[in-house]
Amino acid sequence: MKLIVDENISFAKEAFSGLGEVVLMQGREITNDSLKDADFLIVRSVTKVNEKLLKNTPVKFVGTATIGTDHIDLEYLKSAGIAFADAKGCNADAVAEYVFTSVLHSAFKYGMSLKGKTIGIVGVGNIGSRIVRLAEVLEMNVIKNDPPLKRKTGDAGYRELSEIFDADIITMHVPLNKEGIDKTVHLIDAEKLEKLKDGTFLINASRGQVIDNSALCNLLDSKKLRVNLDVWENEPLINTDLLNKIDIASPHIAGYSLEGKVNGTSMIYYALCRFLNISPSWKPELPQPENNFINADSNISREQCLQNIFSGIYDIALDDKAMRAMNEVSDADKGKYFDGLRKNYPLRREFTNYSIEISPANKQLENILKEFRFKILNS
Repeated sequence: MKLIVDENISFAKEAFSGLGEVVLMQGREITNDSLKDADFLIVRSVTKVNEKLLKNTPVKFVGTATIGTDHIDLEYLKSAGIAFADAKGCNADAVAEYVFTSVLHSAFKYGMSLKGKTIGIVGVGNIGSRIVRLAEVLEMNVIKNDPPLKRKTGDAGYRELSEIFDADIITMHVPLNKEGIDKTVHLIDAEKLEKLKDGTFLINASRGQVIDNSALCNLLDSKKLRVNLDVWENEPLINTDLLNKIDIASPHIAGYSLEGKVNGTSMIYYALCRFLNISPSWKPELPQPENNFINADSNISREQCLQNIFSGIYDIALDDKAMRAMNEVSDADKGKYFDGLRKNYPLRREFTNYSIEISPANKQLENILKEFRFKILNS
């Protein structure tokens, strides 16, 4: 059996080589010709999987090591009898950590305490639900918007989208739906952007098309928004004018922790083993991170203490600096540069790997750190 696998999928050779011949390819270069003798296809979000890619190939299983499926023509796979698996939830903790690292970075930069501030969370699935829990432990007011969940549960706690526009922080965690009652393409369009108050923190770590990038770029000439974009329209050929107007930029890596990547690989590996009706034999072994012991300074503000801890593990400013270096790259090479940032992204570990020593008298900070999955050592 032959597997075509995106070369940027972690542990691809180790995981799948026990199931057949593994051929690693750049995701954007996988074509119909590449699949002429392939049995299985394992991709990420950069590969568009549809009839054009798969027609007249022997591919009988497609897996995507991602949480989103907007790059997959699910209807075609179903009609062609091709099995499918995704990795929903694989990097939910990584994205939640990214969001709060970003929020704390900006809050510290602008001298804002998070306590009592209002956060609007658009999409309350695997990631959004974590954002809710972590925001509440930080004593923030939470507004949840998720029409599908509201219809499913009848829970009045899910509010209308219009109710988030007065929030201090708005963070997007919806799938990309191109049509229908829950369409999310340009969910935040020019009209909605106008409704945001000056000083709003706007974060998008879902899909680039959820926010109208051109409208946002134009609006930032007249409205003071503090914007963090991890995802962009037309990746990898992003709007560099917009890049130069926002607070924090990163190259679609919010979920790029080592744990998130390996979880994605594992989920697809296990799904393929089930499809083949064989027992899985591969189990990843992750190394312990270096310098995984942290001493919390209780003599500074809560926000500063958390900012010091989070940025010591993951310095989001380095991602921003790398993105802005795109301005030094020729227009012809900007797309390749963006993809290169993702391919060569530095190793990032999730908070659960780190132990923090803290005074037992500081129960509030201890409770916050526990919710962020740190291991607590009392001094």
